[in-house]
Amino acid sequence: MRKLLASTAVALLALTAGAHAEGKLSIYHWFEYIPQELLDKFAEEYDVEVTMDTFDSNEALLASLKAGKLGSYDVAVPGDYMVKIMRDEGMLDTFEASELPNFGNIEDRWVDVEFDPGRKSSIPYQWGSTSFSVNKVLYKGELDSLSLIFDAPEELKGKINVLDTAGETLTLASLYLGIPQCTSDREHLKELNALVQKAKADWASFGSDVAKDVLVSGDAAAGMIWSGFSAKARSEGANIEYVFPKEGMIVWMDNVVLLKDAPNRENALKFMNFLLEPENAAAVTNYAQYTAGVKGVGEFLKPEVANSPESNPPADQKGVFVEACPQDVQVLYDAIWTNLKK
Repeated sequence: MRKLLASTAVALLALTAGAHAEGKLSIYHWFEYIPQELLDKFAEEYDVEVTMDTFDSNEALLASLKAGKLGSYDVAVPGDYMVKIMRDEGMLDTFEASELPNFGNIEDRWVDVEFDPGRKSSIPYQWGSTSFSVNKVLYKGELDSLSLIFDAPEELKGKINVLDTAGETLTLASLYLGIPQCTSDREHLKELNALVQKAKADWASFGSDVAKDVLVSGDAAAGMIWSGFSAKARSEGANIEYVFPKEGMIVWMDNVVLLKDAPNRENALKFMNFLLEPENAAAVTNYAQYTAGVKGVGEFLKPEVANSPESNPPADQKGVFVEACPQDVQVLYDAIWTNLKK
């Protein structure tokens, strides 16, 4: 969609199969988004020493790589629009489909995607949606509109958590206003800025890594959240409902990318191929509660995950991908976000 803070090192997997591993693999990954058992399985199966650092937003990933981390990691897990940005910035390596024996396991609809045509630098990891969830005890009204976040009713004022991600938060705000993404229209941008500045008075916090926990603890009565995180919050006792807004929601796909100057390119490709095994892709889905982009995972899914309401939106639900704006337009959105976070 994604409890560790950005750049927190986790799990150095020392192997017992021999005195020395056959190599290393360095992963840059969303927090709370892959089961440790799956990393252990890969490490043992390929005799590879695995290390992983984590980030909490696509923007944090990009900033870290730009700040000098490119060349330190073999693979990363950016969202769809960030794959395009990273590709355009020359941060990605390419591979041939023949280098991944399981390439054919990718679901057909995810092979030729706009952000990586033909899958030359990435494979699908998990996909889901971004909307918001509401405590059903504290709020009894209709659960059908983004107005609950951007024009909050009295019951929710001061009790809302918002994702600390500019791309998703401003996209949801644009959906609520009915204005295009990546617009350069000054009136639209003024409208967007005015909306989020006014709404901010009703928000309690910005937090991505805590989006689930504040709903479970009751510190927030409503909050923007990724679909799988909402499902996990429910499983941990939060009395919440994930909302499918009439204005639309965000649909996203996270992807494993082969990074430029990867120090362990061969092991990176082994890992990507490993994640295209249906049983392994299903292990991620069962843990994170999103949806895999791999054929044949169904038989390995837990029923409660396969039937999660968050993963089964209404047939007519509108969903949009976050767009990667041209640089001259992005600076305008960056200014709105910077101003909002003051």
